[in-house]
Amino acid sequence: SVIYGDRFILKLYRRLEEGTSPELEVGRYLTERQPFANVTAVAGAIEYRSEPPAEPVTLAILHKYARAEGDAWSFTLDALGRYFDHALARSGAPVPTVSTRSLLTLSQDPVSPEADEAVGPYMESARLLGQRTAELHLALASAVEDEGFAPEPFSTIYQRSLYHGYRAYTVQVLGALKNVAASLPPGTREDAETVVARGDAILARFQAITKRRIAAMRIRCHGDYHLGQVLHTGNDFIIIDFEGEPARSLGERRIKHSPLRDVAGMLRSFHYATHVALRGQTSTVLRSEDLPVLEQWARAWYVWVSSAFLRAYMDLMADTPVLPPKVEDCAVVLDAYLLQKALYEANYELNNRPDWLRVPLLGILQVLESTP
Repeated sequence: SVIYGDRFILKLYRRLEEGTSPELEVGRYLTERQPFANVTAVAGAIEYRSEPPAEPVTLAILHKYARAEGDAWSFTLDALGRYFDHALARSGAPVPTVSTRSLLTLSQDPVSPEADEAVGPYMESARLLGQRTAELHLALASAVEDEGFAPEPFSTIYQRSLYHGYRAYTVQVLGALKNVAASLPPGTREDAETVVARGDAILARFQAITKRRIAAMRIRCHGDYHLGQVLHTGNDFIIIDFEGEPARSLGERRIKHSPLRDVAGMLRSFHYATHVALRGQTSTVLRSEDLPVLEQWARAWYVWVSSAFLRAYMDLMADTPVLPPKVEDCAVVLDAYLLQKALYEANYELNNRPDWLRVPLLGILQVLESTP
């Protein structure tokens, strides 16, 4: 990236593919067609054009510079550090218990005063982020005359293709886990063995998508949505990097999905943040003897913050045709995306950071343990 003072930032791509980058395509749409204030506006681009019918290749994108205090990931870790300080200061207080109901079901209830007090100002930040996420999705869903952006039905054919794709990927990841389980550290090994043993339960969650007619729409989404893709300005959030998951082809990154796929990505990011904080990557100095109690406080933080985010998101998305009108249908789709995302993370950690493998494994088990 090249920064031009405080006016522009030029992002150059090192991996080039024929076709317009989703980041440029979505960025132009949110800048020119459906202006959305909480993204960085596109000011220009550099493209390589050859003879038709070849599509232009995006080489670089120029965005207007956004002033921010940092990304939402660092902001969240700072908040978790303060939260753990609060928890340790209440050494005699009972550790909060959290319901095993699904996050979407829990989000239908008001956040308790206990949760608001414990989480502090970050609870309002989670609500605001949920609101901005919904506003983004509503802006992306508003194009009815642009074929590249027009919403499409969440059809039964798409439901079946989603299931078969996820089923094949699940079998692949569980096979890899089974092959290495014996070599994993004790805690991680037990979780890996449990996940492998519950393979049928995972597949049943995916198959649930095909068991009902889901009235919803597929739209262009962010595609790689997590706390690191959001800037924190001090009192608001700016969403950046619409290129999608870099490992996927350009064609895959332009596919329309339920916006709940982005939601699942952010919820998984909240979950990862708690475990990064537990590993001491905050301003709080954690002692090994504090970890068993703090793990329970971290689980409570994840549930409370995710519920606040979801409640704000669902409040804005209600009464639109984008999401299923029934909460139980939304829960089925969201659980499937959460499981798929956690399986993707497990495969990544297995191949790149085995020490972190337990985090997505716990994410998978939490979804399986949840009830409507």
